[in-house]
Amino acid sequence: MSIRREKSEALFEKAKTYFPGGVNSPVRAFRSVGGTPLFIERGKGSHIWDADGNEFIDFCASWGPLILGHANDKVIEAVKKTVENGSSFGAPTALENDLAELILSNNKYIQKIRFVSSGTEAVMSAIRLARGYTKRNKILKFEGCYHGHSDSLLVKAGSGLVTFGNTSSAGIPQSFVNETIVVSLNNEEAVKQAFIEFKDQIACIIIEPIPANNGLLLQRPKYLQFLRDICTENDTLLIFDEVISGFRVGFTGAAGYYGIQPDIITYGKIIGGGLPVGMYGSSVEIMSHISPDGNVYQAGTLSGNPVAMAAGIAQLTECLKPNFYEDLAKKTSVFVNALNDYAETNRYSFKVFSIGSIFWFAFTDALSIQSAEEIVPESMNYFKVLHKELLDRGVYTGPSGYEVGFVSEAHTPEILHAVERVIMECLDIAMK
Repeated sequence: MSIRREKSEALFEKAKTYFPGGVNSPVRAFRSVGGTPLFIERGKGSHIWDADGNEFIDFCASWGPLILGHANDKVIEAVKKTVENGSSFGAPTALENDLAELILSNNKYIQKIRFVSSGTEAVMSAIRLARGYTKRNKILKFEGCYHGHSDSLLVKAGSGLVTFGNTSSAGIPQSFVNETIVVSLNNEEAVKQAFIEFKDQIACIIIEPIPANNGLLLQRPKYLQFLRDICTENDTLLIFDEVISGFRVGFTGAAGYYGIQPDIITYGKIIGGGLPVGMYGSSVEIMSHISPDGNVYQAGTLSGNPVAMAAGIAQLTECLKPNFYEDLAKKTSVFVNALNDYAETNRYSFKVFSIGSIFWFAFTDALSIQSAEEIVPESMNYFKVLHKELLDRGVYTGPSGYEVGFVSEAHTPEILHAVERVIMECLDIAMK
């Protein structure tokens, strides 16, 4: 039995007269899974409700930042208290200091930070900083990692081992593409070759240390260490894009998880309790090149917005509770293992990959998937069926088989166990 969609359908038809494709971000359009996008009215804890009154257990979590769940009482209280005094000043507030102190005193991988308004802005600023610091122009990125929609990074791989690739969006000049080198993940030879071909020209390597925007492409720790070493050898900066993994797999993110020190780290909305926030950080030396101390310019009226800072303080304080991340990882592991055991017992070509409280449904027999090229496009047909069946049974996931899911503090073991049974039922249908 399908869920009710009358109000969402009407809202979507109206939205299409206002916005390209009826949405303000492409993946929301449900084109990968078919049907009408659901218009969400409210959320609380692990649940959301749409305009038609349908109730769902949510594993999208606003694409990750809601690690405490929806409308957490402490976050909401902090937001209300702060907004009563004003929503924005375009001037410093003590809340910026408070959140910065909370972060820096508990994250040894960064010494100074700059707040911005989004993950895309954080990465864009980090790239500019790397170029300004090294006085080099070229950057190296990986196929299968997403770093936001700034021009230098919307570049996909070409057909060679080391390529300048092709733009993945209209409107990006070829000159931008010519400064971006693209190689496959988990390929040391390609990276070595890039440094041979472009000796003393590469400002930085940027990577999601836990690639989670094109599936969950978990990398070998030795590979990440290899990137650290080759950057050091070539006076190139290593940027960890932790917009998803930062404060999600642990308070010190993937840098702490793997024990690897990058030169610059970028973070996203999780530090704002779901409000629009981003951040990048580095050593005192590198950050001294940012204006007004240095000559690398970056600014923003809403950077350090007081309401977002207050929400971030409330959320990250909760994340520092004893065993917070251990408990999240444990219940996620129990959930994932139950699904993998079921798939194995039924000989389904299906596996759930996970790290910490992040998971990904993959229709595959592979024991690991570490590069974008290893994902079989046809497998998304199975996900399309799974997604619809889950929605009809009250389970909400991101509307694309390339997107990951998230477990929050609000997902109790009891809720997760109930969802296990639902997913198993839906798998039986998808795998027919």
